[in-house]
Amino acid sequence: MGDGMYHFLKVSGVTIRSLHRRLNRKLASNRVANDGDEMVVLDDLQRDKVFNEGSFPSWAAYAGYALLTVISVVTVLIMFRQIKWYYVVVAYILAPLLGFANSYGTGLTDINMAYNYGKIALFVFASWAGKDNGVIAGLAGGTLVKQLVMASADLMHDFKTGHLTMTSPRSLLAAQFVGTAMGCIVAPLTFLLFYNAFDIGNPDGYWKAPYGLIYRNMAILGVEGFSVLPKHCLALSGVFFAFAFVLSVARDILPRKYARLVPLPMAMAVPFLVGGSFAIDMCVGSLIVFVYNKMNRNEAAFMVPAVASGLICGDGVWTFPSSVLALAKIKPPICMKFTPGT
Repeated sequence: MGDGMYHFLKVSGVTIRSLHRRLNRKLASNRVANDGDEMVVLDDLQRDKVFNEGSFPSWAAYAGYALLTVISVVTVLIMFRQIKWYYVVVAYILAPLLGFANSYGTGLTDINMAYNYGKIALFVFASWAGKDNGVIAGLAGGTLVKQLVMASADLMHDFKTGHLTMTSPRSLLAAQFVGTAMGCIVAPLTFLLFYNAFDIGNPDGYWKAPYGLIYRNMAILGVEGFSVLPKHCLALSGVFFAFAFVLSVARDILPRKYARLVPLPMAMAVPFLVGGSFAIDMCVGSLIVFVYNKMNRNEAAFMVPAVASGLICGDGVWTFPSSVLALAKIKPPICMKFTPGT
């Protein structure tokens, strides 16, 4: 939380400062090519022309957003009866404001803070709904805001890529519709496959789903306050919150040769949630990257991302046959894992 709060404040500060500079700076109405920059300017003008010709009218965007709001009000109320219709309306009113700030900050810093906005919304909706319905309302409302804010930043990235590649915004938006429609089918099926094949949420199992417990506790905290926390929990959280905040500040203000030695608070926190096996995996991978950089730094700069992509892809692809084998009650003949000593 300390690391996330620091980056939230950092991105907000960068965003506000950049907006202030833009407001105080008179933008030139035409572009003047410098010596040797004629081709660059012509390319930019051509990109602008293609992008502007493929834009869609504002009324279509407003009408589409209003239609999606109505659809969400109906569908969310069917799925979660603890949510009032005006919760969804408020979420859709807040989303454009938060989405603009998040998109602008993401473009400046390459850090998507949608999860932080979602956490703030979670606390707001949980406390608003009260003790009876606060947990479900907070989780659903916070997730709704988070997804809306995240989608705006992702769409901004896509439009920027489309501008650079001279792709029509209408084509990008059509692709977004197709991808969203596929996601509405694939995502629930994938969840059901995992839910039926593995013991999801078991704290002693492989698929711990730690964020489910974290967000549920955050919703409970938003409803009932700090009185529900265990003894000394708030004090410990405050100490490590400050510790993570200081580490994040140190990574930004120290010289590069010293800053790289300061540990990442977020990386330190992950093993506490998912277990020590994750830390061992990270340690092995970091050691390989370290040795590779020592052997050939130039080659490692190009090959390390490729190796990482292959490992991630291979691990992800294996989950499907693993799920099928688990559904068929077929167990591997040998299994190696790290467990606490007895």
